[in-house]
Amino acid sequence: MGFLFLGKAFLCKRMKILVLRFSSIGDIVLTTPVLRCLHEQKNAEVQFLTKSSFRSVVEHNPHISRCWFFDKEVTEVLSELKKENFDLIIDLHRNLRSLRVKFSLRKPSHSFSKLNFAKWKKVKFKSTFLPDVHIVDRYLQTVSHLGVKNDLKGLDFFIPTEKEIHLSSLPAFLHQGYIAFAIGAQHATKRLPTEKIASICAGIAHPIVLLGGKEDAASGEKIASLAPDRIFNACGKFDLYGSASLVRQAKVVISHDTGLMHIAAAFHKKIVSVWGNTIPEFGMYPYLPLEKEQYHIIENKEVHCRPCSKIGHAACPKKHFQCMLGIPDQNIKAAAEELFLS
Repeated sequence: MGFLFLGKAFLCKRMKILVLRFSSIGDIVLTTPVLRCLHEQKNAEVQFLTKSSFRSVVEHNPHISRCWFFDKEVTEVLSELKKENFDLIIDLHRNLRSLRVKFSLRKPSHSFSKLNFAKWKKVKFKSTFLPDVHIVDRYLQTVSHLGVKNDLKGLDFFIPTEKEIHLSSLPAFLHQGYIAFAIGAQHATKRLPTEKIASICAGIAHPIVLLGGKEDAASGEKIASLAPDRIFNACGKFDLYGSASLVRQAKVVISHDTGLMHIAAAFHKKIVSVWGNTIPEFGMYPYLPLEKEQYHIIENKEVHCRPCSKIGHAACPKKHFQCMLGIPDQNIKAAAEELFLS
């Protein structure tokens, strides 16, 4: 860190830091405590590099002074990044692309521990050793050498005012409170089958908003048709900001291991977190450090082939999918009802 001499006073130069996290929605949301703590505790100028497709996750974050985006390769922005003359690079992705950025910029850097070997052992041998450390705390370890401390404020997600969804524009049965059910997930083995979601929704007495992308719209229509006076299908109808706004206004959020689960945590919502082939022990469960009573983890611990991947599959490798099918519907319904009424 350099110093500027001014008369008899020494003024500390403001540190300029580039943070790297290229994907995905949830992973980027999980970096937000690092961005906030660097900005608020060290008065650092924090810049962020990610893919263009995740622009909406970061572009309104007041703790980021400048966002950089690339479509396919980091080479699209490397020449401009070099001009910034960063003091430090914080690598929260740690792959070949991030290595290329660090090599090109030739600045001091710190990278987080991905625990890939420990995760691989858990998947391959079902070994019991995984450190009980949330990924947010592993992210924060990369800046601990600067004296940054976890402020325990949780995650951040910022919705521009013009992107908020007003309840008055939605069916009247939602106006007195509802459960948001994020029915999608990137990988099939991380989401409940449509028929099971339908059964769960049919058994919940409260109004429900179904959330997901355009790829989930048909499933959402099938589920909503069971009780159109109580279930609203919002899948594919709103962008990320709109879906996040509906999450923010929900009384309870039911979600798989997805980005919307982490956005729900950013708004300190009550969460029913449903797990399939992946496990919370990987460190990606809802991050509510001071409100752990606000979420319930739902999983089938009797399936001994779990976890079968640290990410997910297009179909169950064993063909039985008991990690999801074996979860009693009542467990999810009861958890949602309890949190709704609490």
